[in-house]
Amino acid sequence: MKKTVHNPDLPILLVDDDKDVSRVLSRTLRLNGFNNLLSLTDSREVLPLLRQNDVALVLLDITMPHFSGDELLEKIAGDFPHLPVIMATASDDIEVVVGCMKKGAFDFITKPIRVSRLLFAVKCALDLRELRRENEALRLKESGPRPKKPGLFADIITADKQMQKIFNYIEAIAPGNQPVLITGETGVGKELAARAIHAASGRKGDFVALNAAGLDDDVFADTLFGHVKGAFTGAGGRRDGQIKKAAAGTLFLDEIGDLSPKSQIKLLRLIQEKEYLPLGADKIRKTDARIIAATNHDLSRMAAENYFRKDLYYRLYAHQVELPPLRNRLDDLPLLVEHFVGLATAEFGREKMSIRPELHPLLKNYAFPGNIRELKSLVFDAVSRQQGRILGLKVFADGALTGGLRSSPLFTENSRPGITFGPQLPTVVEARRCLIAEALERSKGNISLAAKLVGLSRQSLSQYIRKHNLKFSSLKSGNDS
Repeated sequence: MKKTVHNPDLPILLVDDDKDVSRVLSRTLRLNGFNNLLSLTDSREVLPLLRQNDVALVLLDITMPHFSGDELLEKIAGDFPHLPVIMATASDDIEVVVGCMKKGAFDFITKPIRVSRLLFAVKCALDLRELRRENEALRLKESGPRPKKPGLFADIITADKQMQKIFNYIEAIAPGNQPVLITGETGVGKELAARAIHAASGRKGDFVALNAAGLDDDVFADTLFGHVKGAFTGAGGRRDGQIKKAAAGTLFLDEIGDLSPKSQIKLLRLIQEKEYLPLGADKIRKTDARIIAATNHDLSRMAAENYFRKDLYYRLYAHQVELPPLRNRLDDLPLLVEHFVGLATAEFGREKMSIRPELHPLLKNYAFPGNIRELKSLVFDAVSRQQGRILGLKVFADGALTGGLRSSPLFTENSRPGITFGPQLPTVVEARRCLIAEALERSKGNISLAAKLVGLSRQSLSQYIRKHNLKFSSLKSGNDS
């Protein structure tokens, strides 16, 4: 059975007492991709329906028995102020038009209705509704309540408040059909966020992922759109593209910033017109797949510098989800480490491992340029090398973390360290004492870790502590097996 997606996600309500007009309007809208429609010919049924059902917009005839369009418009504008109403009038009399607009109409069209004018009005009204949805999503994101269905985000391990706000935003925008752009550094979990959007959308089709990095124009077009038999040498049969596999579902395009200009044009048409042409075919095909794109590039800068098409960027930017790097959600480290240790022990057939509490201060002082993906690799590597059932610091500190504990973004080649001085500069002696005290604080008194943080040997740091009689409530020797 063919899977279908409602466009828009909530129905368009057509209200006209003339059944023939209502039938023509419905057919016209369906032929142009708007397949989620309700029709009423009795004006008395409009308000009861709106009280029991959410709709995307109302197309309302002005001249009807029982309740006129004017009367209904005033009631709808008062009771459902968020709902766009398009008035259909048999007259283009300026007073009638102005009267409708004053009463809250979004737009008006005159009979006989021109198809282009009808479609333009409907698209604009749906764009307004999407903008209102975006504003509501942003309001929910700032207000910070927990998502209504937290199970949708079970694969994203976090207790971070900013991530919870992002979940709220995802829940609010998920039911729509507009594209979503997910941004963030490599390894922050962009595909997991895309899958959460798909799950929250309720779409009946599949989630289909395509990584655009490294694909030339022909391979990208063939992979995305498919081809017909004989389209090129060696095309012995038909191949369905990823866009067809994503019918009624979601197409996730990763590394979108790496697309060539030629491929960007093809993607723009797909997003803008919801249609595509398989290689070698002569018949354009329609798609109802929702497009989600992801990138670790700054697309706004790329667009400004003409490396990325501005029109495609604005199309993708309908909704944007920006995922924070791991260094901005370090409180999630204990949860993530425990999760990855569990996965690693299961994969390697090891017994359950406990985690030394000193491990978390060590990890919190690492910049994680590879984010969560890097943390997972580090944990799996550490579990594979750890002897016994206690995961300690040594397998981390002696492994991939070596030399990386000071790779903080505060210390870059072209910027000053993120240190604030008062009006009077400290002496070198004072500055060194403060630095070591801070390292001991961050390492929770672990001398070995504190030494790594400031670039000293453990022996040198121990001598300094004894010489200057530094006190810390829980100084530890750093015997980190």
